[in-house]
Order: sequence, then structure tokens, then C-alpha cells
Amino acid sequence: MPTSAVRLAAGALLAGALTAAPAAASDDRADERQRLMQVLASQMREAGGASGRPGLSPRVAAALEQVPRHAFVPPDQQPHAYQNRPLPIGHGQTISQPYIVALMTELAQAQPEHKVLEIGTGSGYQAAVMAQLVRAVYSIEIIEPLGHAARERLQALGYANVTVRLGDGYHGWEEHAPYDAILVTAAASHIPPPLVRQLKPGGRMVIPVGAAFMVQQLMLVEKNADGTVSTRQILPVVFVPLTGGGR
Repeated sequence: MPTSAVRLAAGALLAGALTAAPAAASDDRADERQRLMQVLASQMREAGGASGRPGLSPRVAAALEQVPRHAFVPPDQQPHAYQNRPLPIGHGQTISQPYIVALMTELAQAQPEHKVLEIGTGSGYQAAVMAQLVRAVYSIEIIEPLGHAARERLQALGYANVTVRLGDGYHGWEEHAPYDAILVTAAASHIPPPLVRQLKPGGRMVIPVGAAFMVQQLMLVEKNADGTVSTRQILPVVFVPLTGGGR
């Protein structure tokens, strides 16, 4: 994320453009979604040794296939919506590469009764994928225009179990803790202690850790039943930096 939040008025034009995106997955993009799913399935298999996830599970595959990614990008990026790469969404931010969304979702091992915290709502795409798999998603965005637009978009698309809040994600969302899983979609220099505290014993956090604008490591953080924490490096990634109190 950029170093500071920007005023809502400054990004009103982009926010309006994003919320004007299609309200549901449309059949005219079905072939593109199918091709993307084939690419994701292949990449998940190829990287299975490093990631520990041998492929796409049926639940995650169904969730990815159902979310209209073109509804989460600006109009000028919609022709590229089903390419397996990140795309700009304004304010120095990106919508994550579909493969990374798939991998982070798989690593979270989300179940229908779970409650998930997401740090970095962006355009709302990762939250939309996760919303189909769990009971509730709580998502925090520090950039006002993105947060407001994502909230409106998710509501318009019918993701009633996603709640978006504006704020500093480093400190988590204590009100709804503990969480079965936490996904952090921006790179932190370290694993934020408040997020570890808000993770339920037996829960999982997936977070990129490393220097800003450098190659980072996607980390899996697991909280054991006794409260101790174990971590594992999954693979190198490049995310925009986490902003707020924990840079």
C-alpha cells in the first residue's frame, strides 16, 4: 500500500468507475474464466512441492470460478481481467494475481463455519472469493476511496457476509476476534503481534513478509493449541507494502 491514505474526494472518479463494473459474472466471459481456471490448476500442481498444496480443491476452484474478476478492476483493465497477473486498481494498489489468491485461499484451509480477517481489502476480490467459503469475512482497508468502493461493490454483488472497515490493518479488528484465518494482502516487515493475538488457536495466517518493493516471502503462520506459533516459508512473492503503524 502507499505510505498514506488519500482523501475520498481525490479518488471519487476512480471509485465511481469501479462500482460501475458488472454486477455479476456474465456468460460472455465464461470462456475466459474457464481458461484461467485451467491455468490456475496447472500452476497449483507445478508449485505443489514448494507450497504444500498439490492442487486446487473443489471448493476453492468453485469459488474462484464464480467470482467475476472483471467486476473488481477499472474499466480500462477489464480486457485483462482473466489473465493470471496482478492489475492496477489505482492509488498505487493492485488486484492480486489469481494464482496468489488461489494459493492464499488454499493455505487458509477455510471451512463453512469459519470467521476470517482480511488486511487490505483493495478492490474486494480476495474477500469475495473467501466469502463463498466461510461464515463471515471482516476486511480492513486503509485507503478511503478503495475501502468505500469495495464496500459498495461487494454489497451490490450480493456478498452479504463481508464487512469492510476503513482503518489501519496492522492492529487487526479486535471486536470480532478471534479469527480462524487471517489473510494479509500487503507485505509487512514482520508478522504483526496484534494479528497473532487475534488468531484463534488452531488458526492460520497467510502473510507476505519482507522489505517494501523487494522480493518477500509468503509465510504460513500457524497458532498451536497451546498458543505457541510456528511459521513456514511458502514461496517468494512481491506485494505492495503494508501501511499504517506496523510498516
